[in-house]
Amino acid sequence: MQAQFEAGIARLPRWILLLGAIGTVVSLSFLGVAAAGGFLTGAIAAYANLRLIERVVNGVARAAGRIVAEPDADRPGTGTGVWVLIQLTGLVAVAFVIIKYSGFNLAAAFCGFLVCPAAAVLEIVYELVTYDHS
Repeated sequence: MQAQFEAGIARLPRWILLLGAIGTVVSLSFLGVAAAGGFLTGAIAAYANLRLIERVVNGVARAAGRIVAEPDADRPGTGTGVWVLIQLTGLVAVAFVIIKYSGFNLAAAFCGFLVCPAAAVLEIVYELVTYDHS
């Protein structure tokens, strides 16, 4: 079960890249360069957001594993998550500046950012379709 879970997590970035590419091409075809640029910017931000969340979750899991392995060890805090907050704020600020001053479509950028939850839904559907009942 653990291997299936890890394989599903490993597929999420590929789903995001696939949906980002398809969405960019479709928005370019039907809505123009401003929408395509906005969608691509949103999709890139979604990918970066997934990687940032993945790093935070892995860090929490490692810390929890150390606490379980050595419950009586004296551990000074290694971080409060401030650096992650700074990175996320920087990501949002950069995306905002790109969208505001480039002329990209803000609605398309928001739709591009939604490729991450769409990728999660696609992964769920993929798992349901390919589930081995044996």
